[in-house]
Amino acid sequence: MQAQKERVSSGRILEVASRLFREKGYSNISIRDVCRQAGTTPPMIYYYFGSKKGLFNAVVSHKLTVKEFVDKLRERTTVGSPRRGIVNFIETYLTSFPEGAFDPGLYMRDTGQLDRESAQRINKELDEIHSIATSLVEAGVKKGNFRTVDASEAADCLIGMLNHVVFQKIHFSRSSDLDAAQSFISDFFFKALR
Repeated sequence: MQAQKERVSSGRILEVASRLFREKGYSNISIRDVCRQAGTTPPMIYYYFGSKKGLFNAVVSHKLTVKEFVDKLRERTTVGSPRRGIVNFIETYLTSFPEGAFDPGLYMRDTGQLDRESAQRINKELDEIHSIATSLVEAGVKKGNFRTVDASEAADCLIGMLNHVVFQKIHFSRSSDLDAAQSFISDFFFKALR
């Protein structure tokens, strides 16, 4: 029973700290701010996380990942046809992109500069996404479905179009018709690969 209570307490602290760090950044949040909103005391935070930096690192490790998204992309694109794989890639990207992983407050420590460790972690996962797209294009070229192209450059173009839609939504609150965006991007990309 006591272990269950401790998990809930640390989970509540992480939940509150995550929201505060996302909204205001590391340097603008104090341990007391977290305590006030989580309904706890500084010794509890120090018990679970050791320090403010330890709390921030725990939040970043918990929130700043696209691993589940990468796994979902990989699963949805493992189909017989490279064309079908790309269609599934586009659909999954637009409908399942983990928006919370790109809250600027989770990348900033004492200054307005990005935290290098956090950026490197997410960059590695983004490279995996690029690798999935590249592999799909390479498979299509190999099967003769697509003309010979630089698969990595084609993947860059595809992901660039997808990111435009996703980041317009995340950063500028612009909603778009995802079905129309998916259809347009698919059509445009396949015409480019003919």
